[in-house]
Amino acid sequence: MSRRPLALSRSIAFVIPLLGLSACVNLAPDYQQPAAPVASVWPQPPATKASSGQASVNELDWLTFFTDARLRDVVRLGLEHNRDLQIATLNIERARAQYGIASADALPSIGADAQASRSRTPASISNSGETTLSSRYTVDLGLTSYEIDFFGKIRNLKAAALQRYLAAQEARRSAQISLVSEIAAAWLQLEATGQQLALARSTLLNQQKSHDLIRRSHALGAESGLTLAQSQTTVDAARVKVAEYETQQAQDTNALTLLTGTQVPGSLLPPADFALQGRAATRLVMPPDGLPSSVLQQRPDVLAAEHDLIAANADIGAARAAFFPSISLLGSAGTASSSLSGLFTGGTLAWSVAPSLRLPIFDGGANRANLNLSKAQKDILLATYEKAIQTAFREVADALAVRATIATRLQSQQSLVASTYRSFQLSSALFARGGGSGFLEVLDAQRAYYAAQQDMITLRLLEQLNRLALFKTLGGGWQPVAASSSRPTTSP
Repeated sequence: MSRRPLALSRSIAFVIPLLGLSACVNLAPDYQQPAAPVASVWPQPPATKASSGQASVNELDWLTFFTDARLRDVVRLGLEHNRDLQIATLNIERARAQYGIASADALPSIGADAQASRSRTPASISNSGETTLSSRYTVDLGLTSYEIDFFGKIRNLKAAALQRYLAAQEARRSAQISLVSEIAAAWLQLEATGQQLALARSTLLNQQKSHDLIRRSHALGAESGLTLAQSQTTVDAARVKVAEYETQQAQDTNALTLLTGTQVPGSLLPPADFALQGRAATRLVMPPDGLPSSVLQQRPDVLAAEHDLIAANADIGAARAAFFPSISLLGSAGTASSSLSGLFTGGTLAWSVAPSLRLPIFDGGANRANLNLSKAQKDILLATYEKAIQTAFREVADALAVRATIATRLQSQQSLVASTYRSFQLSSALFARGGGSGFLEVLDAQRAYYAAQQDMITLRLLEQLNRLALFKTLGGGWQPVAASSSRPTTSP
């Protein structure tokens, strides 16, 4: 064996044990998931019953949750074109790059360097008394500024970067939850406004017909001028309502367009299919009952807060490592020769190893302040994590409170619509026969019936939005159709 490979193998044998020491100590505190600062069960009202054998809400997806094909297509448009979601996706790419930078710090940087030089030494300073020309050629493979991670500083910085990358992923998923929820809510609101507009137009048409009859009766002397004026007020009021709902419908359409980030085709807009005695179509399925409050810890906003907390825990380990010595290793191995033709011949091996030690002695308290900063940041993120769980618990509890009474309210409102309709029919019949009912009673009954129908539309919208709120706040079913990013393959 030649001398050059032997010396190079000895250099490598010297470096490998040092590389193996990089996983000796980790000064980060042991992470324990904080206990959830909420009750283990919801404040379930008596009307809510636990069910068994149902799929977990986390196993459902939004494609199953939305039963209307048009609504699903509108949501797809939003997931593809919404700019806020695109920003959240780009934040993931930024976090991925930051994780890659932190991962690279844990590995040695190796570079190749080739140099050639030629110099002239005048005779006046030459040892031989003659002018000499000399050449030097070198090729080196160098290890540049590699810090041996004895105390886990680099490893903890890498772990923190990974957790922040995962937090960015959860932030995107949370943004997707909010976006899908807002699109669905806007679509349902547009549907309800369309129903209100259809009701207002139908009412205007009926009132216009009644007004025409009263006007003809007034011309024949059968009705008073007061009755004619009262009839005219109902027509004018109905025209105002139609104009209001036309404006609201245009604004609702604009809101839906903004959320989707593109123009929504007319074929995907909800129909204004208000029926006098019909039932509102169910656009959303109901999440299963009886879920424990622990499902909140799977919500993406809660998971993002926990990833940030774990990252802060790792930052403490990196801050602690700054109190201890840091050892860096520089080295190179290559060939050197005075002639280019002899650069790779035997006896030209050149190598160097230059470890360095840095021991902090006095830094004016900077390391201590940095450690205190890391601990304070962890405490802040712990409180943020607990607040996220408490907020999530409150949101679900509020949705359950609405769910507890919504069925009773719908049933009562349906009965109110039927009773006001009968009252309107009776008062109209008595007025037509010239009985004891005057036109003012007819107007009152008509207004009550119209208001009851309006409230019915609003209540049906509230019931659908409550289903949406439950599904959103429970954090289930919001997996992307096609993930645009994934976890780095390198583990911390």
